[in-house]
Formats: sequence, structure tokens, C-alpha cells
Amino acid sequence: MSWGDDFKRAFNAYKKGDYTIAFEGFKKLAEQGNAAAQYNVGWMTTQGKGTAQDFSEAVKWYTLSAKQGYSTAQYHLAMKHYEGKGVIQDYKKALKWFLLAAEQGNVLSQYNSGFMFYEGKGTIQDHKEALKWYTLAAEQGYASAQTYLGTMYYAGQGGLIEDIVYAHMWFNIGFSNGDENGGKNRDVVAKRMTPSQIEKAQDLARECVKKNYKGC
Repeated sequence: MSWGDDFKRAFNAYKKGDYTIAFEGFKKLAEQGNAAAQYNVGWMTTQGKGTAQDFSEAVKWYTLSAKQGYSTAQYHLAMKHYEGKGVIQDYKKALKWFLLAAEQGNVLSQYNSGFMFYEGKGTIQDHKEALKWYTLAAEQGYASAQTYLGTMYYAGQGGLIEDIVYAHMWFNIGFSNGDENGGKNRDVVAKRMTPSQIEKAQDLARECVKKNYKGC
């Protein structure tokens, strides 16, 4: 039987709520070096599903998967280093793993990479680098990244020229995708804008949505 068949059996058990069977199936594959199974063992150990909750053990499996280039494991390993769960808190290591996953297109890691460069956590503060990662996450439709782009346009950060119209546009887009701060910021910015500026920002937002947030 192939890894694919075994993996499917474990995955189906997980979907049915048979967590013990799922965990045993994933762990067998994980011990054989299957990166996806290693990630799932880490996830189930984090959640305490089918096994006792153990963050240190989860870090072990996330690390094995992450070193094979499995981006979702890299993201979760980064979070463990960021939060200090199962491992000593280390922002530099967190950023390392966020970036590796971000380079593979993992949107949560792109956003978190942007955040860490923006705040200077685990690295020297670098708004240009933050802008790069926020933009990539925003282009994938990630609402919080879209709101942060609005903030950077509003403040003229990362090499951007201060632009209240584009700030409103990104705040509005972020809010429309579920980020409440986007709506709050949009309303604050709108008080400084003329009706024609607001209309332009709304038009730009509609155009940006049509372009799937690319090249906005």
C-alpha cells in the first residue's frame, strides 16, 4: 500500500472524528519521513487530538516537516518560536521560518513576516521589507495585510509617498474582507477627505477588487 493510500485512510479517520486512529496512521507515516504526516502529527499533538497535548513534541514534528520544506509546518513552527510554546521564545527563529514559508507563498507567513519587519521583531525594523511582504499577502486577499497597506500609505512609510486616497482604498478593501480595523481606519481617514477624494478611493477599490488585488 502506498503512502497516499495510508495517508488518505488517516485523513478520512480524522474527518470522521476518529482521532486516535488518525493519529496512529499519521505517526506511522511520519516516522517513515512523510512531511505532510509529520505536520499532521505536530498539529494533532498541539491540539491534543488522538494524543496528549504536548507543545514540545509538536515542535519536534513540525521541525522535521519544516526541514523538508513543508510550508504549513514552517508557519506553525514559526508560531511556536514566536509564542514560546514548546520551545524558548525566539523572534529571530520565528522570522526565519516565517520567511521560508512566505517565499513559498504561504499567506499567513507573508503577513507575519511583514508584521515582524514593521515592528522590528527578530530583525532591524525595515518598513520597505514590511511593505514587500504585506503587499504579497494583500494580493492574496489577506484582509489584515490590506489594512496595514492602508496604514503605510497613510503614514508614507516604506518608501511610499503619503497618499490618503490609497490609504482609504486599502482600508476599505481590508474591511470588505473582514478586518474591522480597516473599517475604523477608513472612517477616520474619510474625515480628512473631500467628497471627490472619497469617490476616487471607492472607484480605485472597485478596480482593485476586479484585478484580484494585483497591481493596485
